[in-house]
Amino acid sequence: MPGTEIRKIVTLVEETRIEIGEVVDPPSRQCAAVAVIKNPYAGRFSHDLPELEAAGAELGDLLGRCAMNALGISAAEVHSFGKAAIIGENGEKEHGAACMHPTMGKPLRDIVGPAPSIIPSTKKVGGPGTAIDCPLHHKEDVWTFSHFDAMEVSLADAPRADEIVVIIALTDSGRPLHRVGEGKGAGDVGAD
Repeated sequence: MPGTEIRKIVTLVEETRIEIGEVVDPPSRQCAAVAVIKNPYAGRFSHDLPELEAAGAELGDLLGRCAMNALGISAAEVHSFGKAAIIGENGEKEHGAACMHPTMGKPLRDIVGPAPSIIPSTKKVGGPGTAIDCPLHHKEDVWTFSHFDAMEVSLADAPRADEIVVIIALTDSGRPLHRVGEGKGAGDVGAD
């Protein structure tokens, strides 16, 4: 099986230094590493999607490393992670799911670990310039309220009809000036 055809890779780093007049020290940083890939199943139905599942494993490692490098951090300094996909109009949501779910998590966890938490995800079908909110959770504890967040991502020229935009987002902190839900754990959720 040939490797994933990647048209381009983009890394976006967002650094928040001031929020509502308050200094964020240290700044809160998020990075989205984005790959624009050819969708080998565009325009046709296939019961099995092995090429996109293989792409997920490849991109879990590649994009995770790109995001860590862009932030200049080690695995121990990664706080949160998330993933998203925008599928071009000749594809379907299941194509994004094939990239993200069966094989992407293990290689990403291997490079940012320990990371036993769920890797939140979202997917949608859209054309060039479509924006998506890539959800974020703490990599070790899904109930870390300070890290419930998202990063909006869009590319002006992607996805084309036969492409998929695949995103992995990492952070080195929680939300800027987080103060909601401090001290809550999984046992507190039922009371919310």
